[in-house]
Amino acid sequence: MDAHEWDQRYREQELVWGVEPNRFVVEVVADLPPGRALDVAAGEGRNAVWLAEQGWQVTASDFSAVAVERGKKLARERGVEVEWLCADARNPAPRREGYDLVLLSYLQLPPGDWRRALTEAVRAVAPRGRLVSVGHALENLTRGVGGPQDPKVLHIPEDIAMAVAEIAAGEGFAVQVERAGYVTREVATEEGPRTAVDSLVVVHRSA
Repeated sequence: MDAHEWDQRYREQELVWGVEPNRFVVEVVADLPPGRALDVAAGEGRNAVWLAEQGWQVTASDFSAVAVERGKKLARERGVEVEWLCADARNPAPRREGYDLVLLSYLQLPPGDWRRALTEAVRAVAPRGRLVSVGHALENLTRGVGGPQDPKVLHIPEDIAMAVAEIAAGEGFAVQVERAGYVTREVATEEGPRTAVDSLVVVHRSA
């Protein structure tokens, strides 16, 4: 989907993703000292606003202008400051090597576009910073429910961790993979509660 299609989707439904932060983002970030964060493809801002509430200085970007306006509104309602940008995840980050946390949350792209977005995200991580990627996993097709059904846009955590290490090496720095695996969450369906399978990758840039 392009930006115009996402604009239309956001117009058709109030708060597509809700206001609560992703549970895995909370799990990973809750004990980190607040710093400067970049939320890539932030949607309507649920994670960005939560990060700001925890004391992070947050820049949030999305290529949907409608999502950005929704995010600004949510931040105002919650009384926090978030820098909002209408920007494509595949383009360079606003501040190269400037973020203690770079978040990619459910950014599901074809392989070439995903590699571009991941490269820009890795480049944006500051020394001692972390990159966190959470998304719909390929395994969800066989043992989960919901999410995209196109295998080309689904995530394999080990592949993401390897790609981050390769990109970092090409940029001249090292990273440590803190976590790369599958996680599950319960989702409501017409048939009752079901389980979705996600990919979660956490990578720490060396000093």
